[in-house]
Amino acid sequence: MKKLTLENKYKIAGWNFVAPAAVLIFVLVFYPMVNAFVLSLQSGLANNLHFSGLRNYVRLFQDEKFLVAMRNVFIYLVIQVPVMLFLALILASVLNDDKLKYKGIFRTLIFLPCATSLVSSALIFKSLFSLDGLVNQLLIGGGFLRTPKNWLNDPFWARAVIILTITWRWTGYNTVFFLAGLQNIDKSIYEAARIDGASPVQSFFKITLPSLRPVILLTAIMSTNGTLQLFDEVKNITNGGPGNETLTISQYIYNLSFVYNPQFGYAAAVSYAILIIVAILSFIQMKVGDKE
Repeated sequence: MKKLTLENKYKIAGWNFVAPAAVLIFVLVFYPMVNAFVLSLQSGLANNLHFSGLRNYVRLFQDEKFLVAMRNVFIYLVIQVPVMLFLALILASVLNDDKLKYKGIFRTLIFLPCATSLVSSALIFKSLFSLDGLVNQLLIGGGFLRTPKNWLNDPFWARAVIILTITWRWTGYNTVFFLAGLQNIDKSIYEAARIDGASPVQSFFKITLPSLRPVILLTAIMSTNGTLQLFDEVKNITNGGPGNETLTISQYIYNLSFVYNPQFGYAAAVSYAILIIVAILSFIQMKVGDKE
């Protein structure tokens, strides 16, 4: 029998390390994805499913609740993601300043909301904006309101509270990525630009932003993906109300599966709708943001 070379031994050892993770990914990710696609081609209640082809996908375009959920999600996406990434970039730039003292404390405080559980952060903001919450008490005490405002019963302000909650929790998470990217930029580049007469604003747009393009692209894709799958905050703050004005696609999938009469086939089709939307938006962001 021919002896294995050292290179082949390394390859076998590598595959041995990778194999358990690959098996788990197949069992826990790829198999459920295939099974969900098969399920999306079936209609009926949980105990009476039958093959219906693309009927569930056609139904998507006729489903008012799904279209409302799509509208709501894109409102969150268009407003919250740019604001959050801009704030994260500003905070990262401040934290990257060599003259700033107590950097460790500030970094911890900014990242701390991300360490809070999704349910806890949602309940905190629900309490703050309730009728007898701190926000109403401060506004009444300051003379800005005469009577308590029901923030969560107003479609505009309910969405605003959800956007504020998401921004508060995830800004610190994205700040870490931007900070890591800033620390990889050679300081000598800024020094050379300063000697050439470039202002801080010019250095930011000509050096910082181009150098951070891969990080900005990564955070934009992750934030888009997370926003399109938004569930915990909406479920715990407004439960989709008032009416369906804050309903998200993920919450609609949950309702189809566990709240309404179980419609697992249609719920799976809605899930694949999210997958397709995420793939399309990620492809567009890659084409626009990554010139290479």
